[in-house]
Amino acid sequence: MTTGVRARFSPSPTGYFHVGGGRSVLYNWFIARHDPDGVLILRIEDTDAERHGEEHVEGIRRAIRWLGLDWDEEYRQSERTPLYLAAIDKLVAAGQAYYCACTRDEIDARKPEGAPQGGYDKFCRDRGLRPGEGRALRFKVPEGSTVVPDAVRGDVEFDNANIEDFVIQRADGSPLFVLANTVDDIDMRVTHVVRGEEHLPNTPKNILLWNALDGGPLPVFGHLSVIVNEKRQKLSKRRDTDKVVMEEYADEGYLPAAMANYLALLGWSPSGDREIVPLDEMVREFRLADVNQSSAFFDVKKLRAFNGEYIRAMPVEDFIVTCEPFLARGPWSPERFRADVFATIASLVQTRVEVLADVPTMVDFLFLADPPIDDAAWTKVLSTATAGPILDAALDAYATCEWSAAELHSTTEAMAGALDLRLG
Repeated sequence: MTTGVRARFSPSPTGYFHVGGGRSVLYNWFIARHDPDGVLILRIEDTDAERHGEEHVEGIRRAIRWLGLDWDEEYRQSERTPLYLAAIDKLVAAGQAYYCACTRDEIDARKPEGAPQGGYDKFCRDRGLRPGEGRALRFKVPEGSTVVPDAVRGDVEFDNANIEDFVIQRADGSPLFVLANTVDDIDMRVTHVVRGEEHLPNTPKNILLWNALDGGPLPVFGHLSVIVNEKRQKLSKRRDTDKVVMEEYADEGYLPAAMANYLALLGWSPSGDREIVPLDEMVREFRLADVNQSSAFFDVKKLRAFNGEYIRAMPVEDFIVTCEPFLARGPWSPERFRADVFATIASLVQTRVEVLADVPTMVDFLFLADPPIDDAAWTKVLSTATAGPILDAALDAYATCEWSAAELHSTTEAMAGALDLRLG
């Protein structure tokens, strides 16, 4: 008997972990953790053996942990085939599924000239075929309509006439995703199915199978809007200009808390016109009904600014430790780097940096024998006409200031402002 919320995150390990997956697992985590008895299930949907990779399974786990999240139960669909086959036997015995010998070419050949390709004409529905080589199993879609009760979008009604008798078992005997997905949700007593809107067309099929298998009360469904780029195109791993892989952001020095906070705002807003909100507060406030169904813009510039705010909020000691792996990648030889020198200026770096991968470039002049110089900037600022006044102002300013990092920084800022120059 289910006593609490049972949410699930069900990624397919066919590629690197996407920021859209990050938002989905985050929302499901909010739902599970809001309930004291709540459970978050990580279900690896690896039934497509040709496409899934074990390195991607570990990448999923690593990305979830990096965001500061956890899960309570873990399953792999590839280990649950007997359960799916038992469900198939039940549907066949009840007359709710039938074997089909049609090939795609045969189906298309029966269509009137000019008719759109795709779809199935129920040719084998009443033929009473037995299992055999080359025969897939199709679910017998009933007449009428199917309503998806969606907590984000409201009720969404589908005319069953537009849902073909869909395949639930391939001709090679392997179950399809739509069947495995539904059987797992029933068996795992899932109470909330929250996923991207690209899954919405499959949901009436899930509901039809759920009812045919006597699954009991339906779970709460919620279909999240697509995440788009600045051109309002859906974010895509296949588009070079879209940076969507979670580990790339980690490698560039985005903080997990900043990323989680930003992802949460892609379709949802906390109370009080706030944006910087700790995870525990978001758990208390999050409600699926408050999620916006409009497309969510993934603004990398805003994410950088978010990250900068989180960096500035860190104790400087934590900032220094967090910078260590990025400083280890610096362009200097190891013997030239001095941790004590970096520690003296860390608080100044912290006020200006937005991503930690930029830290080495900001401090390389301290540790390189011949640091790189921007020739255009050097010529502009230190031409004969400008160098003299700048040096005179610097001599006057530094002659009277206290010789400490903080005082030198504030004095330099004031001097630059007076000369209408920008630091950095």
